[in-house]
Amino acid sequence: MRLKVLSCFLFSFLAFSAQAQIRTPKYSNEFLAIGIGGRGLGMAGTQTAVVNDVTSGYWNPAGLASLENPYEASLMHAEYFAGIANFDYGGFATRIDSLSSLGISVIRFAVDDIPDTRFLYDANGRINYDRIRFFSAADYAFLFSYARRLRAIPRLQLGVNFKVVHRNVGDFANAWGFGLDAGAQYRLAGWQFGLMLHDITGTFNAWSHNSELVIDVYTQTGNQIPDNSVELTLPRATLGIGKSQRFWQNRVGVLATVDATFTFDGQRNVLVGSDITSIDPSVGLELNYEKIVFLRAGVGNVQLVKNFDGSTYRTYQPDFGVGVVLGKLQIDYALTDIGDQSESLYSHVFSLKLGFGKSQENE
Repeated sequence: MRLKVLSCFLFSFLAFSAQAQIRTPKYSNEFLAIGIGGRGLGMAGTQTAVVNDVTSGYWNPAGLASLENPYEASLMHAEYFAGIANFDYGGFATRIDSLSSLGISVIRFAVDDIPDTRFLYDANGRINYDRIRFFSAADYAFLFSYARRLRAIPRLQLGVNFKVVHRNVGDFANAWGFGLDAGAQYRLAGWQFGLMLHDITGTFNAWSHNSELVIDVYTQTGNQIPDNSVELTLPRATLGIGKSQRFWQNRVGVLATVDATFTFDGQRNVLVGSDITSIDPSVGLELNYEKIVFLRAGVGNVQLVKNFDGSTYRTYQPDFGVGVVLGKLQIDYALTDIGDQSESLYSHVFSLKLGFGKSQENE
């Protein structure tokens, strides 16, 4: 029976591939690499080893096994490129029992109200601005997560994401994609270790183009008519380490984190690059007072920039953040995407996290 199902899947995929070109671009589904939550973004995304709440569905699903509340929900909104692009996130997670948890995350990254000027001129050749239409270019991701702490190794917890991706450009083109992520966390005496494997099977985005809507304009302007295609997102891995310590009669806490993302699609413009793999490291720091008030900072996205005269220099992205806990509600803010220190490219990120439900004793 399993062989029949596998054969049918392979036949269907090969039949589609016969009509569509398979592409493996270096940057695919990049909206999923932006990051979510004021805490994570304020620490330059160094969450792989230390995340332990509802946002684990994005950063590392294994962290869901450490939920502090029976139910947790989170919301986030951010604007990029001076408000042109909107990024929204919503997540929910719940404990199934003392060892396992479930979660769901929804992400939308979109540029809305893009003018469609194909019908700007009326039948008499006159400009009529009332004929302008508007559309959105939007990327959606739905992450269904499961995590479990192992009985045999209580300090080890594992997690997995089933990922559904939908992308559309108005009525002109749309794509559906599916993939899997897997993660692990291990904690020992104040040290935390994490591993996140993104797109372990490769995530396939099947693009379908409505060429009839653009064929006239593309022909007049000499552009190539787009064809249906399959876009493959290649696997990548993130290793993380965190160390926490408390001081001053246990009132002040310090958490230091380091993440390193490994890609396997050739050399990228990151701190360590080669033809086989590239490594993009980030560091983060979080201070807290009695786990009520938080101050965060991080540095990442180190790149080499070339001037017009041929000289080069390094840029990096510093991030800052604060957070406050009011009962079961946590409010986080991050100032991120500061660019190359010579640009004023600020993005303000706000997120809310709510824990609710009665905790069971002796879990």
